[in-house]
Amino acid sequence: MSLSMRVGLGQFNELTDDMCQFIKQLGCDDFLMNTPNLPSDTGFWQVDDLAALKAKAEEYELRLMALENVPIPFYLDIMLGRDGRERQLENMVTTVRNMGQVGIPILGYHWIPASVWRTPEPEVLRGGAKATRFHEAEHGDAPLSFDREYAAEQMWDNYCWYLDRILPVAEQAGVRLALHPDDPPVPMLGGVARIFGNFEGFRRALDKYDSPNHGLDFCMGCWSEMGGHENVMKGFDYFVPHGKIIYIHFRDVKGTADRFHECFIDDGQVDTFAVVQRLHELGFDGFMIPDHVPATVGDSPWHHRGRAHCVGFMQALIQVADKLDLKAA
Repeated sequence: MSLSMRVGLGQFNELTDDMCQFIKQLGCDDFLMNTPNLPSDTGFWQVDDLAALKAKAEEYELRLMALENVPIPFYLDIMLGRDGRERQLENMVTTVRNMGQVGIPILGYHWIPASVWRTPEPEVLRGGAKATRFHEAEHGDAPLSFDREYAAEQMWDNYCWYLDRILPVAEQAGVRLALHPDDPPVPMLGGVARIFGNFEGFRRALDKYDSPNHGLDFCMGCWSEMGGHENVMKGFDYFVPHGKIIYIHFRDVKGTADRFHECFIDDGQVDTFAVVQRLHELGFDGFMIPDHVPATVGDSPWHHRGRAHCVGFMQALIQVADKLDLKAA
């Protein structure tokens, strides 16, 4: 089935009837789940649990496009190159095969064993809304996240060990692997090097593992942190024509990698309409979701109001880009 660029929803871990209704009410057909709350004591996701998610989506005529991020303990030894990675590899192979068996086409993943970092005390935005922030200088005395430091080339070697083994499985299973950037994209945090925080890092990974089943979860916010609007456009210009952007996290920030805060999607440093126009021109036919959104007054913990604002904004951008293209034709 041929689809065009479109808006979906994501970043939740429970697929309830209310959530399915909300997705549909916002005019979306696609969604992803982030670290879904599934039984995980075996160290992998089981067929019956995955099939139940797929069936729930289909009950509401929705498409479950991706599962984003397995629990970090599923592959922590793999990322750090420790004893136990062979066993974890077996479990990840099982997870990917099980996803393929039930027809969930994308597994989003990251290479961030020390997790996403943010600085305490949120940034206050317009009207008192609050958003996350990061100020690297305030983390100068942070302890090591693990037993020692892990250098960049060691993290790269561990990455290659994993991709050498998991990508052929994904190809056989019909599952696409989508790599998320380091967040924040600074060289090291907690003594662990972050190797996917610039254009060259992504190109290195996708050149080495050049497969239709390997691409990017393009987090526009992280790319904005790396270099603002021009860096975002550079990423799209290079990776979309190569077919390497699988889906997009549509968010933005103000600032740079070492000091930034998140913001409303209409108030960042990226020209979002120019982005959507460029994606349209390049023929991007994937989906994009709101990612982190500010906390607004009276909103739910998942930020239903903030996400609805972002979805409507994104849908309007796509409609205008489509109409301008038709008018030009």
